[in-house]
Amino acid sequence: MIMIKSIVRPEKVDNVLAALMEAGFPAVTKMSVVGRGKQRGIKIGEITYDEIPKELLLTVVNDADRDFVIRTVVRAARTGDKGAYGDGKIFVSAVEEVYTISSGMKETSSGTIEEVKI
Repeated sequence: MIMIKSIVRPEKVDNVLAALMEAGFPAVTKMSVVGRGKQRGIKIGEITYDEIPKELLLTVVNDADRDFVIRTVVRAARTGDKGAYGDGKIFVSAVEEVYTISSGMKETSSGTIEEVKI
């Protein structure tokens, strides 16, 4: 399993969520965040805005779905055909275990599922 962390423009987040839902990946956690990229913020006149609002989307998928989900996010989040500075980033990391609180079940990256004794 992997976690895909997508940082996207606020005005694109609904497009990304709809694209993931349509692609069969409805489980997403969304957080409002601020930050800056390589461009070091935006300078308008004498004022530099270095805390640009973005949305962080977290989703965990099977390794086999990795490339498909990444392509889905990129297509939905990109500005125009070629994209633009500030469209966002995608980070991918391994997930070793997932625990479902309501059922007490544990799923591992190898695909095994077991009940956790509480």
